[in-house]
Amino acid sequence: MNDSNQRPDWVPLNAGSAFTTSVMAGVDGGHDGLRGQASVAVSRPTIPRRKRLTVDEYVAGVLASDRNIVAQTITLVESNAQAHFDMGQEVLRQLIPYTGNSVRIGITGVPGAGKSTFIEALGLHLCEQGHKIAVLAVDPSSTVTRGSILGDKTRMELLSRDLRAFIRPSPSSGTLGGVARKSRETILVCEAAGFDVILVETVGVGQSETTVRSMVDFFLLLMISGAGDELQGIKKGIMELADALLVNKADGDNRLRAHAARADYNRALHYLAPATEGWRTKAYTCSALTGEGINTIWNVISDFRQQITASGVLEKRRQRQTLDWVYSMVEEHLRTSFFNHAGVGSIRADIEEAVVNGHIPPTVAAQMLIKKYEG
Repeated sequence: MNDSNQRPDWVPLNAGSAFTTSVMAGVDGGHDGLRGQASVAVSRPTIPRRKRLTVDEYVAGVLASDRNIVAQTITLVESNAQAHFDMGQEVLRQLIPYTGNSVRIGITGVPGAGKSTFIEALGLHLCEQGHKIAVLAVDPSSTVTRGSILGDKTRMELLSRDLRAFIRPSPSSGTLGGVARKSRETILVCEAAGFDVILVETVGVGQSETTVRSMVDFFLLLMISGAGDELQGIKKGIMELADALLVNKADGDNRLRAHAARADYNRALHYLAPATEGWRTKAYTCSALTGEGINTIWNVISDFRQQITASGVLEKRRQRQTLDWVYSMVEEHLRTSFFNHAGVGSIRADIEEAVVNGHIPPTVAAQMLIKKYEG
């Protein structure tokens, strides 16, 4: 290139002064532009590819509580690739004898109830008592981009630095209830790795929470003051699934309002059947900011676990949950099989158009699609 300024190729011919961009010749020398300095080729180090683990290495690493391998194993079971799925299921099959020894706690609540702050406060409290905890924090996936922020580790800064805790953010991937599709497998991996308390945080934005109820022992609903009186509380169907209600942010000027809300919710709970046989659901208060009430709610969870274990309710619940897990996967498979069916795909557009235009009723359309699928 000569020393005179030149127009870039994208500037139109006979362009006026509005296009002021020009390309100038560079200088001889090294990367910093100093004249007379010879350019030196810098070799970049080759980054070694991560070694592919065998099934036995995954299993041994999880049982040894190797955090890196635990994380890799969870990634393996979350993968949708067929090769990963087969290997992941074999890993789970070998890990199952080492599972089932944790307290599984589901935590949900409306946005702004302070779920992440509460989980960090509870987690730090349990770590100080000698427990190993795993937090499965589910982030909502965008319905537009399918992406997630996965920022719960940032919110739980202190807990994420504690080696006795393991935090695994996962995208909800549109799963009803805000729980990732592989959350059940993740729980098993964490139990086999020696974590004795599993905390499952759900999105809590109004979806059906029966999904998280079907995979945990104790279901905790976080509430905030000012959400309505006891009649409004009864209308919240989620209360029927909870083993305890916890009014958070009971500190400062909000303390009196939080205690008033607890009294309202306790009155509402008198009208509801208990979520767990032989256990009476009650409302409590806490402050995740100051730590007040954290030990109380943990004592409630411990009493709950002891009581339902002695009565045999825990064993029956987990057996029922396992069967629910089986049939939920069957339903998922059938749904996928239906929409991937070539015959259904060939008539789906025409049937949808006929329904939208009012030519056939929805029930008839459904029967036509099912008949095509079964044929």
